[in-house]
Amino acid sequence: MKPIAEAYKDFPILTRTHRGKRIAYLDSGATTQIPVPVMKALETHMANHNGNPHRGAHVLAMEASEAYEGTRDVVQRFINARKREEIIFTRNTTESLNLIAHSYALKHIKAGDKIVITVAEHHANLVTWQFVCRVTGATLEYMYLDETGHIKDGEMDKIDASTKIVSFAHVSNVLGMEFPVKELVERAHAVGAIAILDGAQSAPHQAIDVQALDCDFFVFSGHKMCASQGIGVVYGKYHLLEDMDPFLFGGDMIEYVKEQTTTFNEVPYKFEAGTPNAHGAVTLKAAIEYLEQFGMDAIHEYEQELVRYVLPKLAAMPHIHLLGSANPEEKHGVIAFTVDDVHPHDVATIMDSHGVCLRSGHHCAQPLGAYYGVPASNRISMYIYTKKEDLDQFLEALKTVRPTMGLSE
Repeated sequence: MKPIAEAYKDFPILTRTHRGKRIAYLDSGATTQIPVPVMKALETHMANHNGNPHRGAHVLAMEASEAYEGTRDVVQRFINARKREEIIFTRNTTESLNLIAHSYALKHIKAGDKIVITVAEHHANLVTWQFVCRVTGATLEYMYLDETGHIKDGEMDKIDASTKIVSFAHVSNVLGMEFPVKELVERAHAVGAIAILDGAQSAPHQAIDVQALDCDFFVFSGHKMCASQGIGVVYGKYHLLEDMDPFLFGGDMIEYVKEQTTTFNEVPYKFEAGTPNAHGAVTLKAAIEYLEQFGMDAIHEYEQELVRYVLPKLAAMPHIHLLGSANPEEKHGVIAFTVDDVHPHDVATIMDSHGVCLRSGHHCAQPLGAYYGVPASNRISMYIYTKKEDLDQFLEALKTVRPTMGLSE
């Protein structure tokens, strides 16, 4: 296995300086940086194999098809899907959830049904279900959390006989905490509902086995795991995908087209209309193979080591308040916090002047912020190229925030 301590050397952007400071990139939950092997894979493909997949009998089209479908095989292995046909490519996690909403939910959900999610969901896994409920007359119900980010006692009882979909984040993009997947999936299946898992913040950071998870759908994005932006994945159990209607219409997702009628291609191609993001697929394959050099279990443990290093120091600072659990063992490389009397955007601007890149805002989870009475916060998120020196730089810069605003330390 490749040593994770050396990973940062593969990311040229991390050698940049900003305002005379070395960049400490702590916004990997938004998008990760891209290592040299992934860049080289795309360069090689564009220089030698660039063509339109599934659309030609010439050498470049066939090589492009081979590269694109090769990524499907790699993703199948990466998440341990039963069949390669259970892997569908999209633009991102958001489009993946929209595909499920349009192709599955609008067909199967009706008035009187219920969709259950947590109050901590990303807008992609919340606004989407608001739409489905508005169109179908179904009800959207929330499972609420305690002050440490755990689902409150009794809230899972909302998953009842009228529930048809239970959709939730594997790991919260704000709280950095893993929800109880096994129990939620089992409760969903016990009442005949499907379970949808948003893996945007888990697939890049830990080993995923969709068969062991037993979720009906699993979605994630390439740009959060060292691939380029614009490539995402839907995993779905084959019998569900086979029963679903296409999401988009056009080229490549058809079988035969007549003047008034069309028959559609087989799974997964009926969900991949138009020219695909073949370049994104190339980077996704290269990114997965890059990460697997370190081992997903090792990546997870390394990030836990970083959390154990920084979280107690952050929690001990005056005027700092954490969102969710303060237990390092419950955080998965994501820590959100507020600073007394300083708006998160001001915090981020001051931190930027020290070369520290972090997130500010509502993190696309406004209902969670409203529930906790915290409309905005700051967030640091770590990855394989994060070093303890980055976290030290963050902590030192954070000490300057309140004094810079004319407040006491």
